[in-house]
Formats: sequence, C-alpha cells, structure tokens
Amino acid sequence: MSDGASVRILGIAGSLRRGSFNAATLRAAQELAPSGMTIDIFDIAPIPLYNEDVRQQGFPAPVEDLRARIKAADGLLIVTPEYNYSIPGVLKNAVDWASRPPEQPFDGKPIGLMGASGGTLGTARAQYHLRQAFVFLNGMVMNRPEVMVPQAHNKFDADGKLTDQATRDFLAAHLAAFKAWALRMR
Repeated sequence: MSDGASVRILGIAGSLRRGSFNAATLRAAQELAPSGMTIDIFDIAPIPLYNEDVRQQGFPAPVEDLRARIKAADGLLIVTPEYNYSIPGVLKNAVDWASRPPEQPFDGKPIGLMGASGGTLGTARAQYHLRQAFVFLNGMVMNRPEVMVPQAHNKFDADGKLTDQATRDFLAAHLAAFKAWALRMR
C-alpha cells in the first residue's frame, strides 16, 4: 500500500487484442493519472483457464502474481470491452481465479470501471455485470463518474493514442474521483 497522500492502482484490460481500444484506454489512464496516483498494468494473457483440479494443486504462478498485486494495490482499475452483452471470458476467468480462497483480494478493494467500444453504448452492460460479480466479492466499485467510451475508433489515432480531448478530460475527471475513492476506502 502507498503512503497517505498517494495511491497505487493496478490496471487490467479485459481484452487480449493487440490493438484493443480498452488497452489503449488503460494506457491513456496511466498517462492522465493525477498527481499522487500511479497505475501499473497487469497482463491477464498468461492466466490459464480456470480449473478447480489445477487450483487444488496450488495457484499457477501468473495467478499468484495477480492475487498478490491486487492485494498490494490501493485500488483496481478495470477497462473492459463488452462481448455479447457481458464480460469477456478472459476477464471473467481472471476474476474467477483471483477470487478463490483463501483470502480473496477483492474484499474491500476500491474498484474503478471503464470501457471503450466501437458501438454507441460503450460497454455499459459489461460494466454492470462486473458490478454484480463484485457485489458477491465485496469489491467497492465506485459508482460515478462512469466511463463508457463509445465509437472509440473515432477517438484514438493509428498508434492507439487517445486524441479526443473531451474523452481525455472525462478520463482525467474519473481518475481524480477514483483517487479520492481509494483514499476514502482506506
């Protein structure tokens, strides 16, 4: 955990795609983080498919790393696409692995949600489904401001840099609120 004035956030993109707008949004969040906030990004790609038989033998190394990093962070920022009106399987898989006993690391953890999509709803349904999962896990999801980046293909350049100033301003406002949320939840 960080000192009293700063927060260390663990960021996770819910997409494995190299050109993911959600991974690009997470990188933009890293860039736009307010003073006193750092965002470290965790890649969920190495996490294997959940299998209780495997877990009975012990957590795989990438899962141990994820659990330890969630526990050590002052908050968790998840930036996710929406697949078929819900959470991408790879993200749900990572949450399922990390949530297994003992001492699941989401309990009482401040959580911020964002998402970007090519459509007009900007991942609203996926974010609501994540909120439902975190109710059971006692994750402290910040209610607002919500960040849903619609028509993301118009807001990023070919290199994945967020160029839309209104979206940059909105992300910065969300991150300032999330920093305050994480400090409040200490």
